[in-house]
Amino acid sequence: MNMGKNMKNEMEKTAGRKDIASNRFLFAILLILLAFTNAKTMADELRGNVQTAGNPIAGATVTLYAVGTAAPKQLAQSQTDAQGAFMLAFSEAPSNNVLYLTAKGGIPKASANNSPNDRIALMTLLEAQFPKTVTINELTTVASTFTAARFINEESISGNPLGLRIAAGNVPNFVDLQTGGWGKVILDPVNSTQTTSLAILNTLGSLISAFATTADDDWRARFFKAATPPSGIRPKNTLEAMAGIARAPWAKAESLYALFDEAYPQPKDGSRRKAPFAPYLAWTPPDFALSLCFAGGGMFANGRFMFDSEGNLWSGQNWMPGSQSGVIHNIGGGVIKLAPNGTPLSPPITGFTGMGLDGVGWGTAVTLDKVWATSFNGKILVMDFNGNPIGTESDFPFKEKFLGLMGIGVAANGDVWIADGSDDQLLYFPGGRVKDGRIVKVAGLKSPFDIVIDAHNRVWVSNSQSNTIVRFPANNPSKAETFKAGISVRALALDSKGNVWVASNASPDFPVPKIPDGASIMEQFRLLGVAMLKYPKATGVINMIRPDGTQPNPEGYTGAGVIDVPWGLNIDGDDDVWIGNFRGRGVVLMAGAESKGHLPNTKTGDVIHVFQSGSIQMLTDVSIDPAGNVWAANNWNFPDASVGDPPKYPTSTWGGGSGLTIIYGIAAPVKPPRMGEVHKP
Repeated sequence: MNMGKNMKNEMEKTAGRKDIASNRFLFAILLILLAFTNAKTMADELRGNVQTAGNPIAGATVTLYAVGTAAPKQLAQSQTDAQGAFMLAFSEAPSNNVLYLTAKGGIPKASANNSPNDRIALMTLLEAQFPKTVTINELTTVASTFTAARFINEESISGNPLGLRIAAGNVPNFVDLQTGGWGKVILDPVNSTQTTSLAILNTLGSLISAFATTADDDWRARFFKAATPPSGIRPKNTLEAMAGIARAPWAKAESLYALFDEAYPQPKDGSRRKAPFAPYLAWTPPDFALSLCFAGGGMFANGRFMFDSEGNLWSGQNWMPGSQSGVIHNIGGGVIKLAPNGTPLSPPITGFTGMGLDGVGWGTAVTLDKVWATSFNGKILVMDFNGNPIGTESDFPFKEKFLGLMGIGVAANGDVWIADGSDDQLLYFPGGRVKDGRIVKVAGLKSPFDIVIDAHNRVWVSNSQSNTIVRFPANNPSKAETFKAGISVRALALDSKGNVWVASNASPDFPVPKIPDGASIMEQFRLLGVAMLKYPKATGVINMIRPDGTQPNPEGYTGAGVIDVPWGLNIDGDDDVWIGNFRGRGVVLMAGAESKGHLPNTKTGDVIHVFQSGSIQMLTDVSIDPAGNVWAANNWNFPDASVGDPPKYPTSTWGGGSGLTIIYGIAAPVKPPRMGEVHKP
């Protein structure tokens, strides 16, 4: 009997436990569903504020768009209340799309005029993962239009998905999306104090403030005229005006600053202007370009710049950060990787290393599936896109010892060619296969430096100890041809028509110092570097060689003395030429083979503008990403530290270039990776 009762009790307890477990399970499911519902609701709501001059805009129409290759899709629209606040509710936010907000019209509280102004148009560009609340104001408008300059058509944004993601990912470098204040990168010690970037951002923002709050119709008309780019399309509102300035920030710099000075005159007692954002520019700038400096990930003395298919930057580094490296004594650097927004993705100080690599010169290349780098010590590193070596030194079939390996050329069929700068020969890897590598002897090589392969599978090689470029069919190196350029030929680049552009360090009349045969690359740098830095006038030349071997200007282009020891160059999606000035410390924009999109009477080889900044040092390479941003490679900084024996102790670590500079939205986007001729995305 007792046994039966006990069994019954146990059964009841078991049933009770099952009911409790079942209830707990159902409760957990309910919580998950509620959490999912809340998350979905939050994802489909976006709140924020619209401001100008730090005050709300009431009655502004706020619209949220999703961006792609076609016309943008409107997701939601509402109006701001009296405090400038808005709430947008929408049914779906595409997970892979870049988004943007526009705020048009309304009545600015900071304005004495209480009537709405439809020519006020502000914008905030957002990544797919956006914050719960955002601000739309002058600073977000400047940051968004400059990073997305190449994708804005009137008020519409569209373009290649990678370029749009890069544009949106860089906006937080300039502004805090939630507050509308300054972003973290522009506030770092270099960008906030050593460059004019913060002052330019604030001055442009103040121009929008003036338009919305204090200016009269005459001032506004002159502002639109000054914001009209060389294409001649006159803006209709402040958003279009900022986009026009971003695409050609050099075009009307003097007029734009005069408008700022008129709107916020400098008091005679020297006190602060009444501009809403400070610091602002104190003098007329040569341009209103927005740029930022980035460092880290083992960066020091940048060499060649290359982008992978995701827009990440790869570059070999001459020397190790923090070292007293120069051409006499040095510790080699590794390979860096930076995300499209400038975030370092490679290890600090050393960068990526392996396979014996120690110090990289011009040898960085990106293929569809690998990254290649060559070293001063004759080693070759081949990596996956996570920076992992794909093998070991012993995988290469060579018994010879190499030194001073330089540039790498990648053909459309995957062939890889490497310049052996010390032994006047090339290394060839059919299809990029390491085990099949072999040495190729070619007549006319003299310390080969850079390599490009054209659409006809012809290999072009520059000679750093000569004034020549060698060209030969990849399948028959015995049929080599030679073309003349300037002295100490460096970078090569192919435009979309197959023209080869050539940068030479020195002009034909430059007195070249005696360089012993077999001199190491560092010894070459020392002898040539000292001679060029002491030369009393600008030197260097850019040449263009057509596919048929002819040159429209055999003497080359010098930019009337603006070109000064050019080193690297690349071509953008409009076939314009971008040049790294070594001694000139600047990025040079030169009209390309067709000179489209520039002012009337612009000719091939004309220098359009030179970009300079406190963060731009002695440049080697310049490269263009899929958003139209130009990345400039600081290679040297303080010459005494580079060539001194010994250098001055306090500046002994300043020999190599510190960081790199990104200039936003000034070039036509390029499809990565760059193998052969340039392509639009």
